[in-house]
Amino acid sequence: MRTIPATILLILLLLIALPPPPPSAMALTADGLALLAFKAAVTEDPTSALSSWSESDADPCRWSGVTCANISSAQPQQPPQPRVVGLAVAGKNVSGYIPSELGSLLFLRRLNLHDNRLTGAIPAALSNASSLHSLFLYNNALTGVLPVAALCSGLPRLRNLDISSNALSGELPLELRGCRGLQRLVLSGNRFSGEVPGGIWPEMAPSLQQLDISSNTFNGSVPPSLGMLGKLFGTLNLSHNEFSGVVPPELGRLPAAVALDLRFNNLSGAIPQMGSLASQGPTAFLNNPALCGFPLQVACRAVPPPTLSPAPPQNTSPSTAAAAADQGRQHHPIKTNLIALISVADAAGVALVGVILVYIYWKVKDRKKSRDHDDEDDEDRKQGLCRCMWARRGRGGSRDESDDGGSSDDDEEEAGVRKQGGGGGDGELVAIDKGFRVELDELLRSSAYVLGKGGKGIVYKVVVGGGSTPVAVRRLGGGVGGADRRKEFRAEARAMGRVRHPNVVRLRAFYWSPDEKLVVTDFVGNGNLATALRGRSGEPALSWAARLKIAKGAARGLAHLHECSPRRFVHGEVKPSNILLDADFTPRVADFGLVRLLAIAGCAQDTSLPQPPPPSSGGLLGGAIPYTKPAPGQGGAGYRAPEARTAGARPAQKWDVFSFGVVLLELLTGRGPASDHASSPSTSASFSGPASSSTGTTTDRSGSGEHGGGAGVPEVVRWVRRGFEEDSRPVAEMVDPALLRAAPTLPKKELVAAFHAALACTEADPELRPKMKTVAESLDKIGS
Repeated sequence: MRTIPATILLILLLLIALPPPPPSAMALTADGLALLAFKAAVTEDPTSALSSWSESDADPCRWSGVTCANISSAQPQQPPQPRVVGLAVAGKNVSGYIPSELGSLLFLRRLNLHDNRLTGAIPAALSNASSLHSLFLYNNALTGVLPVAALCSGLPRLRNLDISSNALSGELPLELRGCRGLQRLVLSGNRFSGEVPGGIWPEMAPSLQQLDISSNTFNGSVPPSLGMLGKLFGTLNLSHNEFSGVVPPELGRLPAAVALDLRFNNLSGAIPQMGSLASQGPTAFLNNPALCGFPLQVACRAVPPPTLSPAPPQNTSPSTAAAAADQGRQHHPIKTNLIALISVADAAGVALVGVILVYIYWKVKDRKKSRDHDDEDDEDRKQGLCRCMWARRGRGGSRDESDDGGSSDDDEEEAGVRKQGGGGGDGELVAIDKGFRVELDELLRSSAYVLGKGGKGIVYKVVVGGGSTPVAVRRLGGGVGGADRRKEFRAEARAMGRVRHPNVVRLRAFYWSPDEKLVVTDFVGNGNLATALRGRSGEPALSWAARLKIAKGAARGLAHLHECSPRRFVHGEVKPSNILLDADFTPRVADFGLVRLLAIAGCAQDTSLPQPPPPSSGGLLGGAIPYTKPAPGQGGAGYRAPEARTAGARPAQKWDVFSFGVVLLELLTGRGPASDHASSPSTSASFSGPASSSTGTTTDRSGSGEHGGGAGVPEVVRWVRRGFEEDSRPVAEMVDPALLRAAPTLPKKELVAAFHAALACTEADPELRPKMKTVAESLDKIGS
């Protein structure tokens, strides 16, 4: 047996004793090296967001902010390999620059670096990451020119590009039209300049859904080709630029759901009244000093045609021309009798015009009286939105006093008034409808079924009219409002009673005395939306058809309150418990104007009751289902707009738009405003439309709540907005699982359109939200 030399044994022992080579030298992937290049480009990391990124860890999928997916290899015999598909270092306040090495992440789909302090240029090498779907770099300090040509040619899958609130400069090149698949383009808050090429938008029209180029220094005319963007929703924002010229009439071709923002430009001329332009409010055109016409309160002045006086003959001096004119007058004197005849004719013409105007005035007045009487009987049968004309109704609700004025003669003509004793003092029971007959004793002594009790009084069901007519009675209580506020209470209640719409609960009568106030409304016998969404024992979940019907009807009712009611009411508490349901699931909006009535009556909400108040106290005005305790975080506060949470804020119609958007999201997702989506069960479903697909199994370890934050924004809004704008989450993962179980195949286009409407309603900036009329018109188009 041969022996091993001692030198060889010594070498072997030394090799065994040496430490192994670092993993980065033998195992760190190309994706890991690219990520380490980004870490090296970061100069400050105050929150230690990249502390877990280490060369000693060969698996970058374990690093914070990194999302990986198993990607199948081109060679079938090799198993799928984990590759980086998402990088989210957002809101971490890191400083540095964006290295070109990130372009080597060939399977990167989402790059979220927004809300940091990154500087320098956007590297053109990012175009090498050909799988990139969403690029979010907003709220940084990036400079230089946007590499449009490289990005549009190298990123065929790019859908979302948001580089707002940086310091990027240069002109918008025509090459942007190469980004044909782009759905969301946000360039606001930069230093872009020059004219906006009109040739960009026809190429992007089939896919572009959001466009915001506000707060730059773009100049020239507004491209008429923007009117070709038929897939837009939300707001087309061109505000805070230097656009000049007229408002292109072609913008009227935009979808009705699109809100236009042209504020703070140099536009001039009359605002075209066609298509979607005719439905815009005055806010869309403010701070354009030379703009005129409806809806602005600036009349367009008619320019008189120039008066041409006969030119003097050529080669004559001014003195010769004057002499010739005098000579002409001397040769053609005007006779005195002709002057008298002209004067008499003028006077007769003026008198005739006056007689015609007086005749027209009285005919219009008589016709209006006749129409008003007919409308009382016919209004209930009218379907859809009121077609009121903004120009006739004035601007800014100037008709409040005229519509709701308090002359006692009108009171007696409009409703039956009965002086009755009750509650320890003289009071009056006023029936809004002449055909509605009820006695106070009948309301107070009839056997009643209590529907709810809360800070807004007790609600109970009473059967009147000999047992044939069920009504809902809200007992507001005593309060401190005395006779000095009786007229105010009556005027407010009467204005509420004049609201007639099939999707609004109708006020039938009210009672006033110093220590007792009652409100009598229609009784709606199938409960409210909150109860229907939570599910009733033994009943199936609401179908998609029923949910869409409820959304459409509630939108019509709110639009009627905003546009066509006497006071242009702001509801102020739109939530599922305030949307009552008929037997066929026709929705009826309840409790509008109630807060104002309580304030007038001096009936403050009872703060001694448990908080939050039960939804039935706000929504059982006519609802038959008794109170059940809401889920945590599902009270009315979760549906309020962010600006409505400020103390002393004045109610606005855009509050209702936001609240309706949250309700619509609850109809779609089955989740209230404060639901926890992190633990939501995944449910697969098929759609009658193009299917959404994702490759591999995705593991998100970012732990960041990027995009969608903001004080007062409900969690469900942030979750859905992230799903659409950043994560590209399949619609099936956001739809209510109960809805999917009931109908595995759903119309995807209808769901996506409804989601888009809800997201437009829940914009954080109230100026960007559409009107309820626009929302209702958009929903009516779904499924039709």
